[in-house]
Amino acid sequence: MSIKLEHGVTLSTEKAGLDVASYGTGQHVKLLGPSIREPNVYDFGTPYKQMFDNLCRKDVKLYSRNGILPMLKRNLGVKLAPERWQDNAADGPFDVPVLVSNLDIKDNHEEAAIRCHLALILCQELEATENWEDTIDDIINNFEK
Repeated sequence: MSIKLEHGVTLSTEKAGLDVASYGTGQHVKLLGPSIREPNVYDFGTPYKQMFDNLCRKDVKLYSRNGILPMLKRNLGVKLAPERWQDNAADGPFDVPVLVSNLDIKDNHEEAAIRCHLALILCQELEATENWEDTIDDIINNFEK
């Protein structure tokens, strides 16, 4: 099963038996800044290492404390740079039935980790169902509870 997750959050998907591709969908990558009105904005394709180095130069203590630097460091081990869904048609088709589910996530490390775990639980429930198309309403209702 392929899962599209935003925010670059990665679980140990190999252990979970899932094949994950992660994309953003906005115009830019926005990371928490010194205030809500001052995000750090990068173009998709900007290497995580470049973002990491840039934020270290700005305020290493702030970005370590708010979890941005640890998140970028983790992302460095996953892929070179954040990718935008709309720009990656060359990745090829995903030959699976598609269920698009939106989990609202505050753009911070802690919230993303929690929601990623919840997304994994939902995927495992769907994977365990022989014909999820027939039971999707029940699965989603139970998941929301």
